[in-house]
Amino acid sequence: MPIRVTLDRLLADRGVRGRDLAREIGITEANLSLLRRGHVKGVRFDTLAALCALLRCQPGDILSWEPDKED
Repeated sequence: MPIRVTLDRLLADRGVRGRDLAREIGITEANLSLLRRGHVKGVRFDTLAALCALLRCQPGDILSWEPDKED
C-alpha cells in the first residue's frame, strides 16, 4: 500500500510512549499498535486530530505517500 504511517518515528522524536498517547487520545493500546504498524484500513479524522494536537504536528508528519515500486 502506498500510504505509510510514520507515527513510530514521531513518537521517538517527541519522547512519547505509546501507552501514554493511547490513554490521552482515548483509544486502546492495541488499536494504537495497529495504527503504528500500518495495519489499519483507515483512521478517523477525530483520532488524527487528537494525535496532531497532542504531538503538535501536522497529518503529513504522521502519514506519507510512497508510490508502489514497479517490478
